[in-house]
Amino acid sequence: MSLIAEAPDFLQVYSDGSVKRFNPEITLASLESSNGYKSKDVIIDPSKPITGRLFIPNSSLEKLPLLVYFHGGGFCIGSTTWLGYHNFLGDFSVTSQSIVLSVDYRLAPEHRLPIAYEDCYTSLEWLGDQVSNEPLLKQADTSRVFLSGDSAGGNIAHHVAIKAIQNNGCPLKIKGLMPIHPYFGSEKRTKKEMDDESIEDVTMNDMFWRLSIPEGLNRDYFGCNFEKANLSTSVWSKFPAVEVYVAGKDFLMERGVMYAEFLKKKGVKEVKLVEAKEEPHIFHVFYPESSATRLLQSQMSQFMGKY
Repeated sequence: MSLIAEAPDFLQVYSDGSVKRFNPEITLASLESSNGYKSKDVIIDPSKPITGRLFIPNSSLEKLPLLVYFHGGGFCIGSTTWLGYHNFLGDFSVTSQSIVLSVDYRLAPEHRLPIAYEDCYTSLEWLGDQVSNEPLLKQADTSRVFLSGDSAGGNIAHHVAIKAIQNNGCPLKIKGLMPIHPYFGSEKRTKKEMDDESIEDVTMNDMFWRLSIPEGLNRDYFGCNFEKANLSTSVWSKFPAVEVYVAGKDFLMERGVMYAEFLKKKGVKEVKLVEAKEEPHIFHVFYPESSATRLLQSQMSQFMGKY
């Protein structure tokens, strides 16, 4: 048995198909109010399994918008339990005065794409069913639902939005998308991906795509290369408003810019690009209490407030 892929401190994949994951610091959910919010772990689909973590602010408002958030990690690592995600989303629920559902979907390479898309769409169906049953969802306004996620989670938000449009039975009204440093790719490299300074990042990036894309396919798979999805004009005409967040020191920044421009060319009516010039990839997860993270939370809150 030999080691065939590794993300140091996070993931090891072996030749026999076994996978070892090493989580950073994690934290438990709590219904005891802390920092202005409560949290609770929920089971979305026990058969797969798909789980999630709910956050709700200590609010007197009758109805609150819903944010469904998909964590990053190259489709191979990440969890709602990671301390950085917990703190960022708990604080965001207070800043935005919204209910947040953070989703734990099944990970690659054991569960390759499009399973993450299917799992995360299931979370929308679960929300539609549980609004009248789950106490933390009693204040949820299902006519004001937003999708967000960082890195691979931003990619997932895009594909879940498409599935919701294609499925007329979706019980929730998606008002907007907020992908943070979205993780896309293609066989053709961007300028930054060809820089010598990006060699380590590109190598890791390629490894995650190799582990998550269906076997036998390459980075022009539709889940990686958004330009390869064969979608009708009617789908794009129904696409919700989008605010794309990019980071100036992220080698994937060009992908986020390309994504925003692609949506505009497809006729999506409301698309905005927001750049954090001096920040690295997913800074809000590693530094959830930084001034840049507070600004991001404010920008996202303002976007939600428009709809």
